[in-house]
Amino acid sequence: MGPIHITACPVCSSGSIQPVVTLQDYSVSRETFEIWECAQCSFRFTQNIPDQTAIAPYYKSENYISHSDTNKGFINRLYHIVRRYTLGSKRNLLKKENAGQSGRLLDVGAGTGAFLLEMKAAGWDITGLEPDMDAMKLAQQKTGLSLYDTDTLFQLPASTFDIITLWHVLEHVHALHAYLDQFHTILKQDGTLLIAVPNYCSEDANHYQQYWAAYDVPRHLYHFSPKSMRTLMENHGFSVQRIQPMWFDSFYVSMLSETYRKGRSNLPAAFWQGLKSNLSAMHNREKASSLIYVIKKN
Repeated sequence: MGPIHITACPVCSSGSIQPVVTLQDYSVSRETFEIWECAQCSFRFTQNIPDQTAIAPYYKSENYISHSDTNKGFINRLYHIVRRYTLGSKRNLLKKENAGQSGRLLDVGAGTGAFLLEMKAAGWDITGLEPDMDAMKLAQQKTGLSLYDTDTLFQLPASTFDIITLWHVLEHVHALHAYLDQFHTILKQDGTLLIAVPNYCSEDANHYQQYWAAYDVPRHLYHFSPKSMRTLMENHGFSVQRIQPMWFDSFYVSMLSETYRKGRSNLPAAFWQGLKSNLSAMHNREKASSLIYVIKKN
């Protein structure tokens, strides 16, 4: 199969779609891709993406931190420092959503296993899925955790999990609707689905435009607005209960975006832009660089 050309909105099926920006894959291939937007639900998607059998080479970069866990470079070292804090924040969020109790957790796109290790230490019964074999091997080496291939998702029994998490994962999933239908099946009726994705409606996205690092084409197949996320969830029997900003993401994304735009890092400019983005989000959470959607079954 060749590139996938989308002729109707993947979320609402509207034919009112058109290109809005052309940008480059700065981290791996240097190829250019168009991003299109739906006029009906405001969903954006990368056009002419590699199919599922052809996408793997676009992840093969030492700089792709979720798979390599690299500490090379200032930005990646900073990422690891911040991650130690955000793991605790995620743990507290899960505890809150599960009435203060531990429970059964499914983490989809588990990467090298840092989040699952945190939750196992907190007493949770954990299951992790990961499509990348190299990341799975690193998880085994670094944490001792055995992750499963993502195809295992469709073999899991109904009403099994208290919480399902996807930390910057849904934007990568080719089989978007099949995944969401299966989440609905395997999540307990009172369970919680937590989805974190970049937000192209943010102040930093507006500032950097085609250099905004969180577009991350072609690995990011989809680009969500709060409106399009709500529409997508409603179409699969879910509802968004609330959203929560990921405050550190604006700084990390801005540092990468400055590098893409200028060809070199500019930490003062990146910090200032990240701060401005967060200040904007304090007045309107739907303007944050990345959002955690807290989702329940209808």
